[in-house]
Amino acid sequence: MSKSLEILERYWGYTTFRPMQEEVINSALEGRDTLALMPTGGGKSITFQVPTLIKDGISLVVTPLIALMKDQAEALKAKGIPVIAIHSGLNSDEIDALIDNAIHGDFKFLYLSPERLNSELFRARVSKMNINYLIVDEAHCISQWGHDFRPDYLKIKEIKSLISPIATIAVTATATPTVVKEIIENLELNTPNIIKSSFRRDNLSYVCREADDKYLQLLKIIRVIDGSGIVYVRERRKTTEVSDFLQAHGVSAEPFSAALAPASRALRQDEWKSGNLRVIVATNAFGMGIDKPDVRFVCHLDPPESLEAYYQEAGRAGRDGVKSFAIMLWNRQDPGRLRKILSTTFPSEEYIKGVYQKLFIYLGFAYGSGKDRIINFSLKDFCNSSSLHPVPAYHSLKYIEKEGYIELTDEMDNPSKVKFIVNRDELYNVQLKNNSLDAFIKTLLRLYTGLFSVPVAIDEEYIAKLTRNSKAAITSSLIRLSRMGVISYSPAVRSPLLIIKKERLDERNFRIDNNNYLMLKSNMEAKIESVIAYFQNGEVCRERTLTEYFGEIAPQNCGRCDTCLGSRHRKDNSDYYYSIEEKVFEILSKGPKSMAEISLEIDDDTRLYVEVVRDLTERGAIKLEGEIFTLVSE
Repeated sequence: MSKSLEILERYWGYTTFRPMQEEVINSALEGRDTLALMPTGGGKSITFQVPTLIKDGISLVVTPLIALMKDQAEALKAKGIPVIAIHSGLNSDEIDALIDNAIHGDFKFLYLSPERLNSELFRARVSKMNINYLIVDEAHCISQWGHDFRPDYLKIKEIKSLISPIATIAVTATATPTVVKEIIENLELNTPNIIKSSFRRDNLSYVCREADDKYLQLLKIIRVIDGSGIVYVRERRKTTEVSDFLQAHGVSAEPFSAALAPASRALRQDEWKSGNLRVIVATNAFGMGIDKPDVRFVCHLDPPESLEAYYQEAGRAGRDGVKSFAIMLWNRQDPGRLRKILSTTFPSEEYIKGVYQKLFIYLGFAYGSGKDRIINFSLKDFCNSSSLHPVPAYHSLKYIEKEGYIELTDEMDNPSKVKFIVNRDELYNVQLKNNSLDAFIKTLLRLYTGLFSVPVAIDEEYIAKLTRNSKAAITSSLIRLSRMGVISYSPAVRSPLLIIKKERLDERNFRIDNNNYLMLKSNMEAKIESVIAYFQNGEVCRERTLTEYFGEIAPQNCGRCDTCLGSRHRKDNSDYYYSIEEKVFEILSKGPKSMAEISLEIDDDTRLYVEVVRDLTERGAIKLEGEIFTLVSE
């Protein structure tokens, strides 16, 4: 047995690798810079985790998503593998202590967000670490033509001269040829070994359906396709609206979004993974890092803004190789809605400049101040106090982030933190004078280490359970110690974090790169038009459209998508066409129906019934009044 397989079986319990995994691992072990393009669910993380465990030293893993970083770190820790994760939710004292552990401790992985990678504190000390590999996860973020560009990724190559890794391993699920070229150039990969899996999914059927009533169409899909599924929508409020609709029609469904409390998110995710919950209705916050192989369908109720995002989310269906469906529902309003997103995502330059100044006024920072401050940030409160609409204000902040002035994280669950701000002798005197606090202080010291050096994350509920107290009583004791000047206590908070990366500039010195602004806007416009063309085109094979978008020439049509099946039925199966026609007559003989009502009674996954209804209308066999079809009497 090879060392790689031995590691795989010991920590993951698998006896064989998935396609391409071993090829990427061997390339890394040979010391070659490697770019791996693997589909969603292809097991990308194992391709850099296995070689890291074989080689001496610690791997430096750069990843843009804090939630994904935490998930991977916790999964490795559960296997007994020592991991450090540094992200924007930590203060300088905590980061300093973690970097010290990475230098002197026996750790195998150091996960960082790209922003932390480029901090002066990290750069000053990274050369003291024994780095074996530089890993760049979600590598498409380094390209301005990628669907989630992160400007701090461009500085990763500056770190390479400080650490001299065995090799750089870059991984991503979605990259066009243009993005691949930029990844190689911006990471300065040395004659990289590009390992690319096919974008074809032999078990996945892509379907686009025009539906005036998307909810009824969704219900029909769920009734026709057995098994569990994901329904993607754009807005948080819609997750509840759609799940309520499905529940009212007997479907086991629950909403999922970043607005839910962590315990609720974890419970719903576990219920869905175990099969007790059939459908998750979610924003795009759901799915990253979740390995459920038997998802039978992924349905987009709202078309996404890029084919990269669509392919990644749709790819969560059928990871076990069993026939599954990726369905996009659209109507005549969707092209206009997507194009409107472009204008709200890119407000005018003057508006962006105004938001920048209002932000610092809201935060109370004068010109020349604010640099390196980390603040819990409420977009709602900022917009209310500054008389701004939240949508263009949010996108203005994200553009200011792209220019490198600030960093705005997604919502984060920041735990309560405690640090003793007195020395041990002073603490002993406090304990002598306060019998009621003595036992509580001893409990803190017993449960948590490092309380005198850095703020330590604590769990009030856990302490309450161990001491048989209420959470309110524990919080009260912590507040009392804080008011006495014994500890610094930061209660848990769930909010985005705003990191000020540069001091506040006045109106003359705050600048936006106009060329960059126009290029990013043009890039997004092209992506939106690609999505619109994808769902509106009913003639070209869906899988061929997707694979060619990513630079792979499809040797033949897939034969499984709605356009392939529709074409085949039209050309090769006139009997099937006429059977649908008879079914439409039978349905309308019972009374007038809408297109959505007709679709619910026809078991047809090809959308051929839409063509049949149109043909019958044009021939005058049925008539359309408003949105209702009726038979024409002879």
